[in-house]
Amino acid sequence: MTSELRVGRVKEVTSLANPLVKDLKALALKKFRDQHNAFLAEGLKLVIDALDLGWRVKTLVFAKSSLGNPAVEKVAARVVAKGGDVLEVSDKIISAITRRDNPQTVIGVFEQRLTKLSDVRPSGGDVWVALDRVRDPGNLGTVLRTADAVGAKGVILVGETTDPFALETVRATMGSIFAVPVARATPEAFAAWRKGFSGLLVGTHLKGAVDYRSVDYAGKPVVLLMGNEQQGLPDALADACDRLVRIPQAGRADSLNLAVATGVMLFEIRRAALKLDS
Repeated sequence: MTSELRVGRVKEVTSLANPLVKDLKALALKKFRDQHNAFLAEGLKLVIDALDLGWRVKTLVFAKSSLGNPAVEKVAARVVAKGGDVLEVSDKIISAITRRDNPQTVIGVFEQRLTKLSDVRPSGGDVWVALDRVRDPGNLGTVLRTADAVGAKGVILVGETTDPFALETVRATMGSIFAVPVARATPEAFAAWRKGFSGLLVGTHLKGAVDYRSVDYAGKPVVLLMGNEQQGLPDALADACDRLVRIPQAGRADSLNLAVATGVMLFEIRRAALKLDS
């Protein structure tokens, strides 16, 4: 991104026409996120979580109304110490960057991080989720958050999917974008990877004759393969599954929302591993 700052400096920005503000607003577009290998995360908690998990911060933006907040000042000091820039801006600029009327007062700009598919090697009781052509950023963000909640190891995005680093997706993850590894794969690359995967590949499918609760998921690595919101799993991916399962329904609805269906499946797959604290 264009920078008027020396590394690790604090600067006050007052104009919407400032090139730094224009660069930050441009991160709403995937083209610019990819070009600068960056994305936005809103909220003090998300920024702290990302820093604690070792994500590389490029810029911290905070509203003047946050001046004097010890937590914000501590985060700003951490960012400067890590070589990032810190911008003090008006609430109006924060709103312009986030495109929200009541935005968070702290925004972090972080470097994107993806896991190579070749590095995804499930073992033991590991669970991964593979999403085929997921289109809705809210669905993707909710799946990432749910995967984090159940202790799944990561998510593989298959084919042309929505961007995991889109602002809407990051919002929906509630910070789990920083905790859950994400890999990308073409359908061909996923098919090749699947040949080397010796665990259980389970897909949900309307043609699945097996109740999802009747499968033994324990003692082996599992990859849960979920289809596109409108079309479900294509035949090639369905044929690659070891088991095709269905979630029984009793009402008039003919299908479940993708994120809900994924959540139902994940909690069943991880049932034995999930215990309430005593």
